[in-house]
Amino acid sequence: MNAPQRIAKTPKAWDALSRPDLIGRRAHSLLLMANGRRSERELSALLGGDVSDLAQGLQQQGYLQPVPLMLYGDSDNA
Repeated sequence: MNAPQRIAKTPKAWDALSRPDLIGRRAHSLLLMANGRRSERELSALLGGDVSDLAQGLQQQGYLQPVPLMLYGDSDNA
């Protein structure tokens, strides 16, 4: 079973936020909401539709990065 992942902006995404015409409105909205605390599923709900393909494309272009969800009891010492 895959662990849930959150999605966060990269420095490239922060630069792109000031120029929404470069990436398109929907991608810009996704970048605005990708705060490292929301999962792809949550972002889809907020944007009113599946963002899987868009998020994957933005990750491949270097705008987004996955952040693994640390579950209670997870430890780097284990």
